[in-house]
Amino acid sequence: MKAIVVDEDDQSLQWTDVPTPEPGPGEVRIKAAATSCNRADLLQRRGLYPPPQGASTILGLDVSGVIDAIGPGVEQWSTGDPVCALLSGGGYAEYVVSPASLVLPVHKNLRLVDAAAIPEVFFTAFVNLCLEAELANGETVLVHAAASGVGTALIQLCRAFGSTVFGTASRPKLDFLAELGIDAAIDRESEDFSARVDELTDHGGVDIIIDPVGAGYFPQNLHLLADRGRLVIIGLLAGSESEISLGRLLRKRLRVIGSVLRSRSLEEKSAIAEAFRATVWPLFEDGTVQPVIDRVMPIEQVEDAHELLTDNATIGKVVLTVEKSL
Repeated sequence: MKAIVVDEDDQSLQWTDVPTPEPGPGEVRIKAAATSCNRADLLQRRGLYPPPQGASTILGLDVSGVIDAIGPGVEQWSTGDPVCALLSGGGYAEYVVSPASLVLPVHKNLRLVDAAAIPEVFFTAFVNLCLEAELANGETVLVHAAASGVGTALIQLCRAFGSTVFGTASRPKLDFLAELGIDAAIDRESEDFSARVDELTDHGGVDIIIDPVGAGYFPQNLHLLADRGRLVIIGLLAGSESEISLGRLLRKRLRVIGSVLRSRSLEEKSAIAEAFRATVWPLFEDGTVQPVIDRVMPIEQVEDAHELLTDNATIGKVVLTVEKSL
C-alpha cells in the first residue's frame, strides 16, 4: 500500500510504498476513503510528539472508509461496513488498522469524506467538556481557538447541551462562529478577552474554560472562572510555564485539569468511545451537529495542507482524500 512517510533528513512528506498492515485480535482493517489533519500531526512530523508505544508511526489520528478485513474475536463489525475511527496513528495511508472498539458506524446521511473530520476533534471535545469538566445544565463555557476543529466541535456540543458558549478567535473567523451559534465571538487580536467575558457575565465568570493555548492565557483564565470553575488545558501553543495564584484556587474552589487523549490506554479510550456513541453519535444522525470542514484536498497535497494549519488559515478541519473517486 501507499502511505505518507516523513523523511528523516528534511521532514518532508512522501507518498510512498509501505507494508500493508494486518488486523490482530480485536482489530479491523479499514480501506481508507479519507483522513484529516490535526495539529498533533505537525508536532509528530517535527519529532516533538511521538506516537504511543505500539502505535503506527505513520501520521494521522482519524480515518473513514470501509472495513475490508477483520481480526480474531471481532463480532460487531463485518467487511463492507462504512465506518470512521479514532486512531493513535496510521491515518495517512491506504489501509489502516484500528481496535474494533474505537470504530463508529457511518450512517447513510453522512458522507465518508465528512466522517473523516469527526473522530479526533469530537472525541477531544466530548472528553474535555463532558468527562473532564463535567458540564452541568445551564453552565457557561469559554472556548479558546474557537474556530479550530476542536473549537467548532465544542461550540456545537455546548449548543446541543443547552449551554451558553463564548469563544476567542481571529477577526476573519468571527462571522462564521456567529453562524455556528456561538453566544459571543471575541476577537483575540484586538479585544481583551478577559474584560469582554467580565462584561458578558457581569463579572460572575464562566464555569468551564477549554484552552489549547496554555501559559499565555493562564492568569486571565483563572481570573475568569466562577466559583467551582474548571479550566481544562488541552494544549500548550503559547508555552508551558506560568505562575499560579493558589489563594484564588482555594477561595473559589477551582480545578485546573490537564488533559490528553492520544496516550490514554485502549481500555480508557474504549470506554470513552462507548459513552460517545451513546451521547454524541445520535446528534450526527439527526443533524444536530456536523463536522466543520475548511477544505478537502487529495492526500498527495499534504504539504500544502500542513502549511494551512501552520499558518492558522483554516476554520475547522482540512480533510485529505485517499480514495481517488471522492
